[in-house]
Amino acid sequence: MVNTSMSAESIWSAVLGQLQIGLDEATYSTWLSNTEGVVVQEKSFVVRVPTAFGVAWLERRLYAEIQSSLKRVTGRVLDIQFTVSSQLPVESNAKILTEPISNILSMDDTPVSVSPAVAKSSFRGNERYTFDKFVTGPANAMACAAAQGVAASPGAAYNPLFIYSAVGLGKTHLMQAIGAASFASGCSVEYSASETFTNEFINAIRTGTTDDFRHHYRSADVLLIDDVQFMVGKEQTQEGFFHTFNELYTAGKQIVLTSDRPPSELGMLQERLVSRFSGGLVVDIQSPDLETRIAILDDKAEQQGFTLPYEVCEFIAKRNKKNIRELEGCLNKLRAYSIMTGSPITLDYAVEILGSLIGNRAIGDVTSDDIIGTVASCCQVSVPEILSRVRTKSVVEARQIVMYLLINELFMSPTDIGRALGGRNHATIIHGAGKISAAISEDDSLRALVMHAKEAIFTSAAA
Repeated sequence: MVNTSMSAESIWSAVLGQLQIGLDEATYSTWLSNTEGVVVQEKSFVVRVPTAFGVAWLERRLYAEIQSSLKRVTGRVLDIQFTVSSQLPVESNAKILTEPISNILSMDDTPVSVSPAVAKSSFRGNERYTFDKFVTGPANAMACAAAQGVAASPGAAYNPLFIYSAVGLGKTHLMQAIGAASFASGCSVEYSASETFTNEFINAIRTGTTDDFRHHYRSADVLLIDDVQFMVGKEQTQEGFFHTFNELYTAGKQIVLTSDRPPSELGMLQERLVSRFSGGLVVDIQSPDLETRIAILDDKAEQQGFTLPYEVCEFIAKRNKKNIRELEGCLNKLRAYSIMTGSPITLDYAVEILGSLIGNRAIGDVTSDDIIGTVASCCQVSVPEILSRVRTKSVVEARQIVMYLLINELFMSPTDIGRALGGRNHATIIHGAGKISAAISEDDSLRALVMHAKEAIFTSAAA
């Protein structure tokens, strides 16, 4: 049970731990990593965001997911208000971050009104994403060396540098490390997720400010574009980026790109862009081995100012094989709950809080199909019934158990769960999972059924 006197800062730390696991690395690092929980009231929660553009993006794209995570931490449905940093005075923030829920009954703070055109600030990377905080191993050594080479001599070595990997393996970390090092040496650095680039480009066309847009991006000494795969199929964006790329490259400026796949596999991307992306150095990052995962956990714990027992490091590392984001998300969640409950971090406590393994099967070995099939069997319904629109009590309960387990065990987003369950919307998923979450604390038979399903899922043979 979470302590009801926890501060807004502790609440938000726990929420971020959950969100970090369920979101892709670029989304998390771009929109959430620099946010802060600052005020918790009886019916609302205020989150401080660095920019007004970030406020608009979070309200439009991630509100439901954030509210769901906040409910899991606090046990309450709270209205989330996003506000830019400048809206809260520094002296007030210090007080807010140290006061418990029971002492904060009201605070006059109004969310920012977002302007259609938002000026973009100079490079502000995540302070955690630097080279000295990047743990190297066999799977990422080449990519790290290439990134350091680019940072040491922008525009001269490996231009463009194209880094690709599956989600959560550190490509955004390396990209922002290049940005931080280049910015520190006096370079003008521009970082943008490709989705942001696209939105700004469309807005520039709509408002007749394309000259400003071009100047903004083409005046950079180092241009960092994250997740270029999202440009696929967007012809106007590709056209705009092609000319930006050419001008910067011709001027000897450095370009760094990341993607979830190599240039040759970016279908529907203009051939001339694929050619340019491939014209420098293309490097990949593989999943880290066990020793590297343990080292990453130990390093990240040290960065947060505490020591994680080796057996806990090993427990988390062995059961999170896919990416670094899962490791860090588990660590953040464990640390936040430890602070909120006043409990020491032991192996037993880690097993209880993370709830991600029963038996010897790792999270990375379990798929949504595994959970759907196992729940269907445990609830004595069929998989087609769970995926259908059937509304009988037994099928609805089984379907909602699936929703609950996919969110809390695989950390899937409501949108992805909706797709896995036959095209349901995210509101339906949040409602269904929330209903099970509330009911299992009062219904012993339902709790036993959910635990039986979890045991069957995680102890089944991985072969």
